[in-house]
Amino acid sequence: MIELVGLTKRYGEKVAVNNLSFTVRPGIVTGFLGPNGAGKSTTMRMVLGLDHPTTGDVRIDGRHYDHLKDPLKYIGALLDAKAMHGGRSAFNHLLCLAQSNGIPRARVHEVLDTVGLTAVARKKAKGFSLGMGQRLGIAGALLGDPRILMFDEPVNGLDPEGIHWIRNLMKSLAAQGRTVFVSSHLMSEMALTADHLVVIGQGRLLADTSMADFIQQNSRSYVRIRSPQRERLLDVLHGAGITVVESGSGTLEVDGGKPEHIGELAAQHQIVLHELSPQQASLEEAFMQLTAESVEYHAHADTPHAPPEPRREWGSDWKRGA
Repeated sequence: MIELVGLTKRYGEKVAVNNLSFTVRPGIVTGFLGPNGAGKSTTMRMVLGLDHPTTGDVRIDGRHYDHLKDPLKYIGALLDAKAMHGGRSAFNHLLCLAQSNGIPRARVHEVLDTVGLTAVARKKAKGFSLGMGQRLGIAGALLGDPRILMFDEPVNGLDPEGIHWIRNLMKSLAAQGRTVFVSSHLMSEMALTADHLVVIGQGRLLADTSMADFIQQNSRSYVRIRSPQRERLLDVLHGAGITVVESGSGTLEVDGGKPEHIGELAAQHQIVLHELSPQQASLEEAFMQLTAESVEYHAHADTPHAPPEPRREWGSDWKRGA
């Protein structure tokens, strides 16, 4: 378990992390999200004692990192895949880590096999591709068979097979009861991997909740409907007190509606439906909605975009032709 209480880090006048408190619990994959410059890397560095907080406290299983004997047996981390001696082979890089933490030599062979680098174990790390470097970094994190694992952008440079592998690895580690804390900007992958989310912006905590609740609380859910009997359907929905939004191309949307209820109404009035589908925003859309005011670096398109199609809302005061 990783516990942060009132964690603050200042660099001169710049506040990188601001009174941050949350707990990363075992048995689930916790995703760590935030825009560029939000303070994610600084927070992770403070967990590992690489940076010291200005105020506040962070503990690993109740102890500070610098009080852990053989720390790789408690927490394994990948923060920077390039943080290795390029002149050493993959095997010797891991062997140095093992010897400094009282880890048996045999474990080096085990983790090399786990990450798929056995065939290149004797090759120098400086010749590795970005993806191979990531795998070697992950091997280092796994080396001490720790109860806590922390990864910063673990899929960076990995091919599709590697991304699938690391996703399943993190889920497997959590299923074993380990604490898994992962930061990534790849929202589609995070949506498939994380069970819980911690989101920060400008160093402050914005959300600490389950994946499902995060999306529900920060996005719009609605039911999309298409019917060749659109006018009759509008009359029926209006008569039932259901507010309908017309989104263009004949498609209707009902905010917060239940597709079962709408389908039953249509069936009772013998209305044909070509589509009746619940819609939920993606993690990326929910994240953009929550962090819109916390983005430090904005990019601007060079070309103008066409204006969106107008949306017309039909509520309880709806009248045909109004």
